[in-house]
Amino acid sequence: MEGAARVFAGDFSGSTLSVQADDGQSAAWVVTLGAGWCRLVYLAGAVTEVIENGDMLRCRLADPTGAFNLVIGGRNSPLAEQLRKIPVPSFVTVTGRARLYRRNGNIDLSIRPDHVMVVDRAVRDQWTLATAEATLGRLDQVMLARQGRCTDEHILTAYRHYAHTTEQLQALADMIGCAVQSIKPSEPTSPIAPLQLEVIQSEVRELVMEIMKGTKSPRGIAIDEIISQANERGFIKAEVLSAIESLIVEDECYQPRKGFVKPL
Repeated sequence: MEGAARVFAGDFSGSTLSVQADDGQSAAWVVTLGAGWCRLVYLAGAVTEVIENGDMLRCRLADPTGAFNLVIGGRNSPLAEQLRKIPVPSFVTVTGRARLYRRNGNIDLSIRPDHVMVVDRAVRDQWTLATAEATLGRLDQVMLARQGRCTDEHILTAYRHYAHTTEQLQALADMIGCAVQSIKPSEPTSPIAPLQLEVIQSEVRELVMEIMKGTKSPRGIAIDEIISQANERGFIKAEVLSAIESLIVEDECYQPRKGFVKPL
C-alpha cells in the first residue's frame, strides 16, 4: 500500500524532477528539492482562493511556507461542488495526487485532490509539526548523501539531480523553522478538547476501523500493527492513538487484552 507523503508547499514548489514508475503505467513521482517523493500526498492548509477556469476549478491551498495549486477537473463533479461551498478562508486537509508537467520550457506543478475535509487550526498545526519532522528527517539523509554515507536510493536520486548546496539545505531548514514558529501556543484546554479533535479526524478513525475489521484473529489486532499500517497512509502515531481512544470511548471497539483492540 502506497503511503501518503507530507511535504510543505515551499519544498514542493521547487520541484524540477519527475520519476516514472517501474511498471510504466502508474503516475510518475514528483521529487521535491527536500528529497520528498510525492505521488499520493496528504496536505493541510487554508483554502484562500477558488477560481472557475473553463471546465476546471483551481484552488489555492496555503500552508505556513507557501501555497499549493489544487486542480479539480469537471466543474460539475461532487468534489468541485464541495469546494465551492467551503467558505474562504477555511482550514482543510487534502488527500490527492502530485503532478509535474513541462510546457514550453516551464514547469507546472499541481495537486489533483481525491478528498477534501474541513478542519480547524489545531489539525493544521498538527500536520505542520508532523511535516516538519518528516522533512527534517529527509534533510538529514541528504546530508549523509553529501558525505557518501547514504544508501537510500530515493535520497540519492534526489541528491544526484539537485546537487544540494549548503545554502539550499540551510534555506530549507530555515523554512521549516519558520513554519514551526508560526504555530500559536495552545491555550489551556478542558479534558474534552482532545476528544473533539479526534472526532474531527474522521479520516483516521475510518482507517483504523477498516484495519480492525480486516483482521480475522479472535484476539483482535495489535495496536502497533494499526500504527504501522496507518503510517503507510501518512498518519502519525499520535493521530492513530487518539483515534483508537475515541473509538473505545464511543464503544466502537474494545481491548480484549492489553495492546490489542477489536471492533464491537
